[in-house]
Amino acid sequence: MGLMPSRGGLRRPDTRKVVVVVPSALTLGNLFFGFWAMVSAYNKNFVWAAWFVMFSGVLDMLDGRVARLSKTGTRFGAELDSLVDVISFGVAPAMIMYFLEFSEGGRFGWILCYLYVVAVAVRLARYNVSHGNDKPGWFTGMPSPSAGMTLAVFYPFSQTPWYQASLAYLNLQRQGLAILMVLLALLMVSNIKYPRFPAIGFRSIKGILGLLLHLVILVMSLWVPSHFLFPLGLTYLAFGVGRAVLFGFLDRGEWHPAVVEGESEMSRGPRLTAPRRVDDRPTRGEDS
Repeated sequence: MGLMPSRGGLRRPDTRKVVVVVPSALTLGNLFFGFWAMVSAYNKNFVWAAWFVMFSGVLDMLDGRVARLSKTGTRFGAELDSLVDVISFGVAPAMIMYFLEFSEGGRFGWILCYLYVVAVAVRLARYNVSHGNDKPGWFTGMPSPSAGMTLAVFYPFSQTPWYQASLAYLNLQRQGLAILMVLLALLMVSNIKYPRFPAIGFRSIKGILGLLLHLVILVMSLWVPSHFLFPLGLTYLAFGVGRAVLFGFLDRGEWHPAVVEGESEMSRGPRLTAPRRVDDRPTRGEDS
């Protein structure tokens, strides 16, 4: 009997503590692929750099979903998520663009990439302090993962036969990318509304349509990712701008970058309470 462990000495694993770690582990996986994307871009492997940013986006979606479903969102997880997103969807896409097109552009090239990263950081900081105050079902400003993934997957799209046969002859790659980076940066810090992806369900028409939309995106992303993902990002970008123009938001003065003094989200009220969980993803849940 003396060799038998006492009942009090046997402790069951704390399942909740294990579950709490899972979202942060997924977030660190997001960081891993974001860092790997930069290494790949440095080595001129731009196709895999793009896919690694996409992998970061998938993990960015999963960590928020796991945290919400398990109700294990923490302040630590929220802060870690934002820091990682700046790297995976700010620094990594900017470095891909720098090594792809702007490394020989002198000061203009690296300043352009720097300003894009600044926009991602400002967008995430504003989201942190204003989360919960946005219109339900909408983002204020383009989500940083959407912007980062759109930028990253340009190169695979530019290598497709369709692009080579139809658009490559315009020879606007460098100028076009510069315009795209500036536009994405402005949209991220703007007050233009972008829709969250619809939730998935079987009990309503909206839920079924949301399921079909997710399935279409999943199938096309796996079937023809090089042809599909970049146009998808541009479509999402154009939807927000088109909706803003259609509803007159620009004419009513609602296009105000968050970095303008007196017009930032923090200057509009005491919104300094940190959210339990910060997710800045173009997928369902808090960011869809």
